Amino acid sequence: MIGILGGGQLGRMMAMAAAQLGYRCHVFTDKDNSPAADVSAQTTVAPFDDMEALDRFARSVAVATYEFEHIPLASVERVAARVPVRPGINALAVAQDRLSEKTFLRDTGIDIAPFEPVDDADALKRAVDRLGLPCVAKRRLWGYDGKGQTMIRRASDIKKAAAMLEGTAGVVEGFVDFEREVSVIIARTGAGDISAYPLCHNIHAEHVLRETHVPSGLPEPQMAQAKVMATRIANALDYVGLLTVEMFSLSSGGLVVNELAPRVHNSGHWTIEGAVTSQFEQHIRAICGLPLGCVRVRGPVRMRNLLGTEIDRVPTFLSDPGAHVHDYGKGKPVPGRKMGHVTWVDAQVPEVTA
Repeated sequence: MIGILGGGQLGRMMAMAAAQLGYRCHVFTDKDNSPAADVSAQTTVAPFDDMEALDRFARSVAVATYEFEHIPLASVERVAARVPVRPGINALAVAQDRLSEKTFLRDTGIDIAPFEPVDDADALKRAVDRLGLPCVAKRRLWGYDGKGQTMIRRASDIKKAAAMLEGTAGVVEGFVDFEREVSVIIARTGAGDISAYPLCHNIHAEHVLRETHVPSGLPEPQMAQAKVMATRIANALDYVGLLTVEMFSLSSGGLVVNELAPRVHNSGHWTIEGAVTSQFEQHIRAICGLPLGCVRVRGPVRMRNLLGTEIDRVPTFLSDPGAHVHDYGKGKPVPGRKMGHVTWVDAQVPEVTA
């Protein structure tokens, strides 16, 4: 049995892919009625700091993984003491902390935005002075989808940034004037075998992913360089599983890594219908020691997230013979929440209004 820490839609689609390969999954989640619980053989609902529940969970599985990175490190370490956890603790620790992540990437020889660690208002002011305007202040921990960060465009924004940090440690990054946002989704086995999907072009609105397009539109040399960078990162982490490397593409032809996601990723949902092997199956293959699958793309692909009440438009999408609709079963729509997605492959893709 495969253990999945976290019960969201990523865990749901991971469990579905595992079942296709003949595996049963045990989900550990701190929330009732989670999307992953609907499709898993077994579910434990308990706080992530319930060590006895984590022990019981670990004893029931042969290998464990996680569907999001904001899990207390101590909880994952507890599971790892009894059963292999893939990706490993090191990758999770790096991705959880923005300063650790930036430091790791810099030391690995990866191009990133210039950054300065800050721990109080005075350090924040000094960092802004050194990096110049505009720049971005981010909390070190628990940031995602634009949460825990703010843009500093003028000196008067420093006060707002200090309030956002609320006395917690953070980092300030120099602003990157990019042409487009892309991601590399790469899988690595314990034996060091690596396979990368074609680059994705990601379109965000208010820091939330709205659409992913494949092909990315980047020139071949830039796409090749992105895969080289992602491979270097995966090898440096001795990574096992699926890794997502989010990057900025520059007009100069360069690439700057923005952040890492040590897991399956929203920008890879297109692979379910758009590639021979989905990112979810590829992750299961990697963590279970199976050969990696083919990443060939079936045709031009567009994936669109359904946020909040957009999920109510599912009947409309179902009337489109080219649409592949995914409803995560989250119940009542919440504004801005990812409720599902739609993918179109190798077809005339309709315009979808927000």
